[in-house]
Amino acid sequence: MTLATFTHHDVLDEERTDGTRVLRTAEPLAAHPDSLGEVLRYWAERTPERVLAAERDSAGRWRSSSYADSSARALRIAASLLDRGLDGTRPVMVLSGNSLEHLMITLACYTVGIPVVPVSVAYSLRSGDHERLRAITELVTPGAVYAEDGETYRQALRTVVSATAGGCVPVVSRSPGEGQLSYEELCDTEPSEAVWRARRAVTPETVAKILFTSGSTGTPKGVRNTHRMLCANQQMLRQIWPFLAEEPPVLTDWLPWSHTFGGNHNLHLALYNGGSIHLDDGKPSDADFERTIEALRDVPPTICVNVPSGYAMLADRVERDPALGERIFSAARILLYAGADMPGELRTRLARLASTTSGRDIAVVSSWGATETGPAATSTHGRAESGIGIPLPGVSVKLVPHGTGLETRVHGPSVTPGYLGGRSLDLDEEGYYRTGDLTRFVDENVPGRGLVFEGRAAENFKLSNATWISTARVRRSLLDATALITDVVLLGTNRPYVVALGWISLDQANELLGTSASDIAELLGHETLRKALAEALRAVNAESAPSARVRRFLPLAGPPRIEAGEITDKGYVNATAVVDNRAELVEALYRDHVAPSVVTPIGE
Repeated sequence: MTLATFTHHDVLDEERTDGTRVLRTAEPLAAHPDSLGEVLRYWAERTPERVLAAERDSAGRWRSSSYADSSARALRIAASLLDRGLDGTRPVMVLSGNSLEHLMITLACYTVGIPVVPVSVAYSLRSGDHERLRAITELVTPGAVYAEDGETYRQALRTVVSATAGGCVPVVSRSPGEGQLSYEELCDTEPSEAVWRARRAVTPETVAKILFTSGSTGTPKGVRNTHRMLCANQQMLRQIWPFLAEEPPVLTDWLPWSHTFGGNHNLHLALYNGGSIHLDDGKPSDADFERTIEALRDVPPTICVNVPSGYAMLADRVERDPALGERIFSAARILLYAGADMPGELRTRLARLASTTSGRDIAVVSSWGATETGPAATSTHGRAESGIGIPLPGVSVKLVPHGTGLETRVHGPSVTPGYLGGRSLDLDEEGYYRTGDLTRFVDENVPGRGLVFEGRAAENFKLSNATWISTARVRRSLLDATALITDVVLLGTNRPYVVALGWISLDQANELLGTSASDIAELLGHETLRKALAEALRAVNAESAPSARVRRFLPLAGPPRIEAGEITDKGYVNATAVVDNRAELVEALYRDHVAPSVVTPIGE
């Protein structure tokens, strides 16, 4: 029997006299394991030979680790860590990216109650002073720190060791230096009674992982992720995707484990359901996307996961090469995105490409949440077919009127108990976590159709006439209007009108112009392209309130700069960094004389 992709859940809607509404699904959260270590043991006993994870070597060959091998190695690493004095107060920091070694250390920590702290690679390799890495280290007080390559991470390892009171053991896989332990040495210790004792002591409240928020709208905070949070969140997903019960998922994923989408949602989706995750060492950038295409071609996933910018690049490739789509989508059940809103045009285009190349209807699914919520709090399931969906089983979402949207708060077993260092969680009087995000109903008379993301409250701004602008709403309108624009940053704080900086799709521009340029800068002055952008602005403005109209748009010649912090590890644009780094361009958009590079709407 083949189980359905989705289940239907009724939505309970509590309306209060002050305009607040509380949404929850009628189905309660089912029982689930107490810890991820327990999950690993279960699958190692039931499906010992099944691949848990695989990665490519330098020659492009996949090397894998089965559930049985992973469990055995995790126990040996756990024994070694315990012998070196690590415990719930002395975690393991991981500086390098996704890898089998990174995973084995993580599983070892899950098994015996040692928190693992995966840190953004950027803090080690793209920082001159390592100030943020040092601050995180002082807060975490690690007992060990792991990096894949001792030479590449030499300075970062020194920073961590020097910032740790009481000493910290550096562990590396390649090029170990003086005083550093090799990864293989870490795997040499046989499990002892100390391991079994520590394993028995793990409870649902034990901290499995500490994740630092991206800091896009504030200072990064260390979020304590308990085993209860993470197991509950995966059980929620299993209840909305019943096919997981008989079809262990296959993922081919690039998203970094230092962030909750990749490290919790995706990694645990494979682990919790006895599935397999194949580590894609590419990402949605011009330099690295070919590696992603190769990985997807090698291992077509049953659950495709990506951010909207990655799906936009994939759609461009599949349009040029339908056979590629036939391969990539051949096993797909769903195409999942999260973390940023997907333009309606891209969502429709992606669904069409997936269905025409695979010969099946494949749902495009979104999810919403935060590092503090495990991460998933809502998803498009049941009757919710667009936006960010409805609450997952066991989650309550409170919607409080706030300016142009609804301030969105979350309560449930997947919400963190708090931050590292005693920093308190922002809870309201009923214990709901204030996410800082704004949403609205797809149809406020039919709550089961779900919610639409309206952006971060902190990212909205007031014009000089005191009118509030919803950045997410305007951004979505621009991206829906044309596939030429891949992303935009909106500006207008204390200014007379809204302007935008944005990036243009090279593939879409070449298709429009009949060219084969390799650099978008070659095309930005082309009159046909400028007219198409001007028409898109006109169309958007015709449907917008006067104050929300975009009066000027400047196409940027280069992609967001990673080294300048303009794009995150997950591929999201950091609007604050873009504006800070391009202050002269911002001023040019507001000058009385319109520069030739600036696009204005047709008719203005």
